[in-house]
Amino acid sequence: MYTLKQANTYIEKNRKRVIADYRNDYHAMAPIGWINDPNGFIYYKGEYHLFYQYYPYKAVWGPMHWGHSKSKDLVKWETVPVALAPDHSYDKDGCFSGTAIEKDGKLYLMYTGHIEGETEEDIRQVQCIAVSSDGIHFEKVEQNPVITEADLPENAKPQDFRDPKVVKNGDFYYSLIASKKEDGGGQILLYKSKDFLDWEFVSVMLNGEKEEGPMWECPDIFELDGKDVLLLSVDGLPKKENNFLNTHSVLAIVGEMDWEKGIFHKETVEELDYGLDFYAPQTIEDDKNRRIMISWMQMWGRNIPTETEQHGWAGSMTLPRELFIKNNHVYQRPVAEIKNYYTNKQSYKTIKLYDETKAFEELSAEVSAIELVLDVKAGKRFDIEVRSNQIEKTLVSYDCETSFLELNRINSGIELVGNEEEHVYKRSVYCEPENNKIELEIFLDRASMEVFANQGKYTLTSTIYPTQKADNIKITAEGQVEVDRLDTWDIEV
Repeated sequence: MYTLKQANTYIEKNRKRVIADYRNDYHAMAPIGWINDPNGFIYYKGEYHLFYQYYPYKAVWGPMHWGHSKSKDLVKWETVPVALAPDHSYDKDGCFSGTAIEKDGKLYLMYTGHIEGETEEDIRQVQCIAVSSDGIHFEKVEQNPVITEADLPENAKPQDFRDPKVVKNGDFYYSLIASKKEDGGGQILLYKSKDFLDWEFVSVMLNGEKEEGPMWECPDIFELDGKDVLLLSVDGLPKKENNFLNTHSVLAIVGEMDWEKGIFHKETVEELDYGLDFYAPQTIEDDKNRRIMISWMQMWGRNIPTETEQHGWAGSMTLPRELFIKNNHVYQRPVAEIKNYYTNKQSYKTIKLYDETKAFEELSAEVSAIELVLDVKAGKRFDIEVRSNQIEKTLVSYDCETSFLELNRINSGIELVGNEEEHVYKRSVYCEPENNKIELEIFLDRASMEVFANQGKYTLTSTIYPTQKADNIKITAEGQVEVDRLDTWDIEV
């Protein structure tokens, strides 16, 4: 078994050995080792706390710990000691994903304990609790595990029963837990408790069909702008036209939650991000009543250069995003705090391009924010090159005739290849102009790119690994495209 002391000692001794070439400047990361899902994201005692699936000893997935960072503004993150290690019989092979809630001034974590067996049939996943009075040091409760296979309904596999999301509604605490059905497909199970220790099964909150993916993960539920929103991360969702091209996808389901009956009634289902690296998002409501989301900025099954090149670390989180709903659609906006770190503003206005390319050689954009407003009513297509040099570039393109916005990283640098049947190096989304305009916000960091289109109606998130200095911007127009405004800022944290 692993221990907290072992993990924290290893991190302190080895964290300076990592190679920092691709380490992001303003995104949450671990100091060393592997990270994946964000966990236990919460605003607690005046600070944002972010836990995450963590294996400190190598830059590959291993027996999961809970790493821990905290921040006062969602941009500058401070690493604090590892919160959970797989050190009990009920979680000996991993402290898997879960969430946090404040109760009586204390911080409670609910997570999945993973127990390997001699065969796959022998694997068990159970739900466990740890508590802290200072938000840093946690103790696992004596009652663990608090939910086991004895609490499962019929047709639920004890081998795939994980990722509790805890919420308070009325007098009860509720836990949404992802489950795999014996006869195939995903489902969300609902449990409730008055004291957070003694839990009872309520219902199958949402039942998935086989074509909706073999396993659901990391559920999240919240009320926003008068609607209930359920986020699901799905392993193996079949691709459908332009959607779900990655091995794993995230769904935003807007509808209505009936807490009395424990049933979620879905109205609309959409993919949440149309990029290449976005999975397992988690949300909170903070002290400003904002619904903030953060996600793992990576994709299962792909090579990660910082691991293969032996940099000693792998994985980063997205820029936190504020969520809104308009017309049953979830919008995402970068948190306002990022603007506090903008410097060196450079601006252009009213640039008319007609079947030509303009290079903005005096603009540099590596760790930066770019805002563009483009008038496309007389255009056929535009391509925006960012992080470019003579041999590398990342493209954001728009086809004015089909209204598809595309992110393409085939020439971004180190090749990234996954387990998909066909190499996925670009993604696109149907994005209609608003008043003949396409508005883009592009956030660049050392190894990442996040595109927000039309005030965050759609987002495209991707990792990129340029091999040489790559900070140029070029715009190419087919037909007539007018750049109403182009602003860039460096981001310095």
